Amino acid sequence: MAAPVALVQGASRGLGLEFCKQLLKWKTPAVVIATCRHPDGSAELQKLAASGGGSGGSPLTLLKLDVDREDDVRAAAERVAAQFGRVDLMVNCSAVLHPSGRGETSLRDVSAQGVLSTVSTNTVGPLLMAKYFTPLLQQGAGAFGSQPPEKGRQHRAIIVNMTAKVGSIGDNALGGWYSYRLSKAALNMVTRNLAIELGRSAHNKVVCVSLHPGTVATDLSRPYHRNVPAHRLFSPEHSVSLLLGIIQSLNMEHTGQAFNWDGSPLPW
Repeated sequence: MAAPVALVQGASRGLGLEFCKQLLKWKTPAVVIATCRHPDGSAELQKLAASGGGSGGSPLTLLKLDVDREDDVRAAAERVAAQFGRVDLMVNCSAVLHPSGRGETSLRDVSAQGVLSTVSTNTVGPLLMAKYFTPLLQQGAGAFGSQPPEKGRQHRAIIVNMTAKVGSIGDNALGGWYSYRLSKAALNMVTRNLAIELGRSAHNKVVCVSLHPGTVATDLSRPYHRNVPAHRLFSPEHSVSLLLGIIQSLNMEHTGQAFNWDGSPLPW
């Protein structure tokens, strides 16, 4: 059987970069397609590609894709179709807290441009990825997740949308961060809608979930690290290891749901 094909959208740093590293060395090493806006300018991705993905790793393919540009998403899907013919796992990692780099603390900080820019990357981007890559996901070989024996319950592929606990309406007790919160809440609705539509097929089902990685030591959360207890600030390596464990347990019973890094349900 050919190696599993995993696509990581937003792979130049943070969680996306770490997903690439760990998938290349997974127990069944995957062919990894790493997408970002400027792959030629990502020293870490270039280094990873030059190394062949690490000891025993499978090839890493770098692909230019700006998730805010629909033409880029379409062109990337066409290239992946021609080169690989399928995708077994797609992880949408690109995210922006706010164009300013800090979440709004009050209505005074809200601007239409800030909200629209944040939603474009965090919500519309993953939706467009699903639109153009679904035909490839429906050709997947079911290489990720767990496959129940019941006929008609198997899946072809998995879509993972990286959400955030602050996008939970039920968990929101502090307010603020208007753009980021609403973009992640809307992304959770995207996940639920995709799960319904892509679960209808008799033979080409796709599992769709939202995963919260915890508070991870990345550039996105850096301005707020001092407010996070040391034991709750995860390294990208630790967070991605936990998330891959969840991914490998997924089946159609989990589609349309959101989960925390520890596998517990995340309330909408």
